[in-house]
Amino acid sequence: MDLSVVDLSPIPDGGTASDAYANTVETARQAERLGYSRFWVAEHHGLTETLAGTTPEVLLGRLAAETDSIRLGSGAILLNHYSPFKIAEVFGALDGLAPGRIDAGLGRANGSPASDRALGTDRYVENPDADHAEKVEAVVNHLYDAYPDEHAYSDLGIPRSGAETPVPWVLGSSPSSAELAGKLGLRYCFAAFIRPQFAEYAFEAYHEHFEPSSLAGGVEEPHGMVAANAICAPTDEGAARLRAIAEATYKRMRRGVIGTRPSVEEAVDELGGVPEPTPTTLPADEWPRAISGSPETLAGLLEQLADRVGADEMMIQHVVADHDDALRSHELLAEGVGLDPRD
Repeated sequence: MDLSVVDLSPIPDGGTASDAYANTVETARQAERLGYSRFWVAEHHGLTETLAGTTPEVLLGRLAAETDSIRLGSGAILLNHYSPFKIAEVFGALDGLAPGRIDAGLGRANGSPASDRALGTDRYVENPDADHAEKVEAVVNHLYDAYPDEHAYSDLGIPRSGAETPVPWVLGSSPSSAELAGKLGLRYCFAAFIRPQFAEYAFEAYHEHFEPSSLAGGVEEPHGMVAANAICAPTDEGAARLRAIAEATYKRMRRGVIGTRPSVEEAVDELGGVPEPTPTTLPADEWPRAISGSPETLAGLLEQLADRVGADEMMIQHVVADHDDALRSHELLAEGVGLDPRD
């Protein structure tokens, strides 16, 4: 199984953004050493009490200097905040720093009204799906210098390494993003940690609407990845205890408490006890918001989820309070899946 990591740059308890970024760098270097395929970083706004991952284009530049072979990318750049040409320039520059190993993960999301206003984002686009599709296509055309000679942008260039052009991915958490990826013939990554209930519908839409791409950078056959909230520990019970943070965080969000992260002890107390371990065989009608387990258990669960939707790759994301727990989780899972460590 190709396995990857998306990192949100969580701010450690009592720490700062500097600590969060240092942890992200260490996590990327570990992921490369353990044999993970990709390391992506996220974009969130207005949540800086808990998440420092606001500007993947900046953080990826540092990661390019700290790694040698792992693919680096955005999970995701939020296109509704930016111009496609500027984003293409960003990924072109990143390709110059890490030739041939950049993924351009393209998504969209609104934050709070205040953060969207501060970003200059129009929250009320007449046709948001069409607008997003147009922006994705424009980024790809700029990246691959694919505008026809008569187009107004045909003479606009971006920096390049001369190696493989950054690979475009459409990211999302709904069937509409999957349909877009299919119609454009691009790779697709579904964020199951956001809306797990739509995972199967999204992949059905992706495969149903897939057309071999007329875009440069597209694919001839569907290629999908699922990003799941997953945490590993030596035992199923120990992993379930760490998963309590994700479960309690979600319950807080449902109450309207956004941008907070409990400790393990606080999470267990809020939940009324440690969650039950994730079953080793998932019910056919259930797609969990978060999964956990020992190396063997979690590897089996990820295989089940990938098989369920026909995903080619899996990606893990998690919310844990302790950086050492996160590193240990990645290490144990790499062993469970059987990744090939890099020298």
